[in-house]
Amino acid sequence: MSLERALALAGGHAGRGYPNPTVGAVVVGTNGSVVGEGISEPAGGPHAEVVALDAAGEAARGGTLFVTMEPCAHHGRTPPCAERIIEAGVGRVVAGCADPNPDAQGGAPRLRDAGVDVELLDLPAARRQNEAWRTWVARGRPHVMLKLAVSVDGRVAVPERRWVTGEESRRRVHELRASVDAVAVGMGTVRADAPRLDVREAPVVRQPRRLAFGGGPLPDGSELELRSGALRDELAALAAEGVQSLLLEGGPTLATAFLADSLVDRLLVFVAPVVAGDGPPMTGPLPEPLDLGVPELERVGDDVLLGWRLQEV
Repeated sequence: MSLERALALAGGHAGRGYPNPTVGAVVVGTNGSVVGEGISEPAGGPHAEVVALDAAGEAARGGTLFVTMEPCAHHGRTPPCAERIIEAGVGRVVAGCADPNPDAQGGAPRLRDAGVDVELLDLPAARRQNEAWRTWVARGRPHVMLKLAVSVDGRVAVPERRWVTGEESRRRVHELRASVDAVAVGMGTVRADAPRLDVREAPVVRQPRRLAFGGGPLPDGSELELRSGALRDELAALAAEGVQSLLLEGGPTLATAFLADSLVDRLLVFVAPVVAGDGPPMTGPLPEPLDLGVPELERVGDDVLLGWRLQEV
């Protein structure tokens, strides 16, 4: 239950640690009661483990620390959490997932070397709380979500309709935009629709960067950033600029290019209850079929949202 509490603490403050991960921690004393809780402070502030241990004080000695991610073992802007845990005399640590950061990982073996009992789990719920950051530090590129809106017969446009999906789905897309660092389309979509790609129908802390992948040129007056290089090179450049998450909103040419190059981490398909009978398909030809497995299903107004995680860190 205490690890569930740690997950709830982190989940309730998503993005608080940005550009670092947001972690939750709970200290349980030797009598079985919670004696300290913590959430990652913004970058440069103490990590969740330190906040929880400071709250617990001497009651942490001999107790158990539940934390959503493996404590760090390196000197960054703050000292290593592993050393602070050892100094506090904690007897056991239960971590929800490993730290994928090559510069910070190693907390579990350091704690074990100091005589602390460590249980390092691999919980999808823990990994997914910071999935964009995990992709960013482990793969050197943003975490890529591909969003498609299609008819039942897989068309991305319906004759004589401006929108394929309903109002609720379009609102959900604005919520997705608000959750990422950048939003992108291909040049075909730029020329056909002149999309703004900003967040207008959801609360937002900061507007995402708005990108167009392709050869250009951009139309006069466009406020999008043109990214004309090879996809992997552009993603590496975006990552170096601090972009941890990228939402692709089409069109089919861009979707095909990212899928064919195995650069999509999460696929989201909004399916509208209409048979278009004509129009462009959601992707072009791929080198081979993609076996997606069982989707996550959600009803969004009259539409259905299908979700798959194609690769995870």
